[in-house]
Amino acid sequence: MAEDFLLTPTGREKLLAELEDLKGPRRQAVTAAIREARSHGDLKENAAYHEAKLNQSRLEGRIAEIEHILDVSRTVERPTDANGAHLGSVVTYEDQESGKQKTTTLVGQYEADPLQGLLSIDSPMGSAFVGCNEGDIVEVEVPAGTRRYLIQKVSYEKG
Repeated sequence: MAEDFLLTPTGREKLLAELEDLKGPRRQAVTAAIREARSHGDLKENAAYHEAKLNQSRLEGRIAEIEHILDVSRTVERPTDANGAHLGSVVTYEDQESGKQKTTTLVGQYEADPLQGLLSIDSPMGSAFVGCNEGDIVEVEVPAGTRRYLIQKVSYEKG
């Protein structure tokens, strides 16, 4: 049996929108680029053709990846009896050492993008935040040692 992957409703919507774009306008653009490059003659030494075929391969690979994610994932809505942070929670926290405040959304592994504030619940920090409430102090083991974070706010994404 395939492993069960979790998505937030927002994450599923984003993947569906990307898939629609890839299968529609982007696929048409790549097809047009291949057609144009073919019209230039000898395909063996046609850099534009090889580039267009490479782009087609990347596009089809991403389409297959998204379709796979959607097939094996499960969308998790916020439970009505939720206590503490969970998948889809927006967590504002303060690093107790530096005093810096940050906000992150807890997501499944396919949605994770730390630079965009999307933290996987499977990561050490994300899993430490699951179940936490405002005012909790969370300790997370990182390569440099233990970091302490004060949970300042827990809210929930809509969708």
